[in-house]
Amino acid sequence: MESIKIGLLGFGTVGKGTYDVLKRNQEEIKRRAGRGIEVTRIAVRDVAKARGGLGDTGASIPVDTDGAALVDDPAVDIVVETIGGTGIARELVLRAIRNGKHVVTANKALLAVHGGEIFEAASQRGVMVAFEAAVAGGVPIIKALREGLTANRIGWIAGIINGTTNFILSSMRDRGVDFATALADAQRLGYAEADPTFDIEGVDAAHKVTIMSAIAFGVPVQFDRAHVEGISKLDSIDIRYAEELGYRIKLLGIARRAQKGIELRVHPTLIPSKRLIANVEGAMNAIVVQGDAVGSTLYYGKGAGAEPTASAVVADLVDVTRLHTADPNNRVPHLAFQPDRLSDTPILPIDEITSSYYLRLRVADVTGVLANITRILADRDISIDALLQKESEDVSVDGRSETDIVLVTHETIEKNMNAAIVQIEALDTVKGAVTKLRMESMN
Repeated sequence: MESIKIGLLGFGTVGKGTYDVLKRNQEEIKRRAGRGIEVTRIAVRDVAKARGGLGDTGASIPVDTDGAALVDDPAVDIVVETIGGTGIARELVLRAIRNGKHVVTANKALLAVHGGEIFEAASQRGVMVAFEAAVAGGVPIIKALREGLTANRIGWIAGIINGTTNFILSSMRDRGVDFATALADAQRLGYAEADPTFDIEGVDAAHKVTIMSAIAFGVPVQFDRAHVEGISKLDSIDIRYAEELGYRIKLLGIARRAQKGIELRVHPTLIPSKRLIANVEGAMNAIVVQGDAVGSTLYYGKGAGAEPTASAVVADLVDVTRLHTADPNNRVPHLAFQPDRLSDTPILPIDEITSSYYLRLRVADVTGVLANITRILADRDISIDALLQKESEDVSVDGRSETDIVLVTHETIEKNMNAAIVQIEALDTVKGAVTKLRMESMN
């Protein structure tokens, strides 16, 4: 049987990794797919650099800068998009779909922002859009959600899905350094970009959890509804206090089915240290999925890098090759649910989510401070689960000793917690802003 012909848009880390894995494992891949899969055309910005990456064995592959010509080429069966971003990538992916070509992409931003448009176009044209590599690199979480857990009603997903931030948080905990120092180390070692904003401010993780939420709950991709907080304002003292209380802080992407809608959020989160996911360190990724039939399942591995990501891209290529001639109505839907059965369940605003909370307050070390704080919380029906009061450390300008009080609360609605914090900060014995972090028990 004739080989499936692949056109590569981009030949950077992921594009070259995909080419290398296809070339190295070509016989194994052919045995799995039932036919060969070969790269027959590449479009890039830097032709000379791509030529160098192909080496002598790839000298016969056409390489140019014309992405439109590649997606228009009738000899190309599958377009692999590794450009990134939401500009030219969107234009070329939609053009490829209009031309009746299947698409494989590792572009989480593209799908999180424009997924609805892309999946609708693909459904109408009867082609596949595969995107395993868009979430958690080589960890096969998309296939697990779309197929492996299809018998389950998913309750929630919680994931460490950005290796850069996990590396930084691990450094802050292990070495006791502040955020700026840990970030500089991550950049020096190649774990963080020169401009790390998308990673450290939670945007990358929000793209990924948006995609997972759509598959888990059968809703459209709605990145604009996600609540996003990063780790750039996280203080190392909170990591230390969390440890004393039996918790670790991770940047989590969370999607949860709630009574009134779906929670979709990314933020630093305290997790009990005994949980497996709390012990995921360095640049690794891990996702926990809770289903009603299977219970909790954990998916762990490398979330980035040339070959881990290429592993997922090639897996998609094998799937598409197997189903290349199949009836479109009998393929697994892009978002796991049939397109006409997607739900309009709302994404809840952050004020309406339910969580437990970690609060750190700097207070004057005088009689009655804690009583006033607990009264305010009680008035909002917020109960305290644990308390950590540090010995007096500093003396303020008025001569009074100051200390830290750390409170862990039971679950409450976020708007109630925010209202209580406003009242607490208004107390003359409370110095500065209250630090608030959300907590997840992972039960």
